Amino acid sequence: MPSIGRPDPGSSRILPFRRSSATLAVLGATVAVILAACGDDGATSDDSPQAAASENTAADTGTDQPSPDTEFPLTIDNCGFEITIDGPPERVVTIKSTTTEMMLALGLADRLVGTAFADGPVPDQYADDVADVPVLADQVPGQEALFEVEPDLVFGGWESNFAVDAAGERAALAEFGIDTYVAPSACKEPAYQPDPMTFDALFAHIHQLAQIFDVPDRADEFVAEQKALLDQVDAPGQGLTALWYSSGEDAPYVGGDIGAPAMMMRQLGVENIFADIDDTWSNVSWEEIVDRNPDVLILVDAAWNTAEHKIDLLESNAATAALPAVQEQRYLTLPFPAAEAGVRNAQAVVDLAGQLEELGIEPTQTGAGS
Repeated sequence: MPSIGRPDPGSSRILPFRRSSATLAVLGATVAVILAACGDDGATSDDSPQAAASENTAADTGTDQPSPDTEFPLTIDNCGFEITIDGPPERVVTIKSTTTEMMLALGLADRLVGTAFADGPVPDQYADDVADVPVLADQVPGQEALFEVEPDLVFGGWESNFAVDAAGERAALAEFGIDTYVAPSACKEPAYQPDPMTFDALFAHIHQLAQIFDVPDRADEFVAEQKALLDQVDAPGQGLTALWYSSGEDAPYVGGDIGAPAMMMRQLGVENIFADIDDTWSNVSWEEIVDRNPDVLILVDAAWNTAEHKIDLLESNAATAALPAVQEQRYLTLPFPAAEAGVRNAQAVVDLAGQLEELGIEPTQTGAGS
């Protein structure tokens, strides 16, 4: 696996820090509501973070009803760290492509004073919007780079973006008047991590971000568009098994059962051969892949580990070259920014479904699941 820092190397615990003594009720969709929206793993206890937030939420993010305007100050329990936002942020730094693109999808390019850790170029329709936005760092910016652009909010794609040796700890940044917000899909604490990640959880995240910036109508419109995309896909991979191959050579980094890859595979109807891994991503062995013999291979196309490179590796390795999926080149590809939870996922499902249908695979031809 490359050492460039993708995928997320960290899952360090971020302890709560109270910036304010206010005892405001949580006004809007919280990370816990996102988990409740998933609903796949049963009910939570009455005193859990999820249940408490569900009782106090003001916005209904699980329906198509119009979202209410935001009331400030807004207090949110974000991955176990409480933030209180006094008004819509005006100067924002984003870390990771997923966060930048979510801001752009909600029409918030004018709030960006810096971006960092791009996993690839933004979609063409947003290129002009960020043309003049400074790129602070190729990966996670340091505190000095942050302070130079004077943000009032830093929006991180991973909790590990806010480490002492990265952008700075959340509590420390708060002391300088800088709020921090982590994509709820990336929360690592068991009480906050989506388990599993679902499109409902993603849409709740979008609604929450729109609430922070007081643009609820934009979230309503965008989520409706995303749902329309998903409605185009009717599980074309039903009866097939698949491997989600993200990166790595010695120990392949693959999609597990609870992250964005699994979310998209479920929408496609394919069975994840590593659904027994209770994590977003994980390293496995080539022997395990060969033993599980996937019908199709979903390859993440990243600048530092391209889909073409992955194909060369699969076809040059004697063990994997013998796999029917490799011999018959049953490959599906998607860009890395679409592989993490974000605004590209719905379109990625549509694109992958189209590629799958072009292959014309029938489960009876492959002995799927054997």
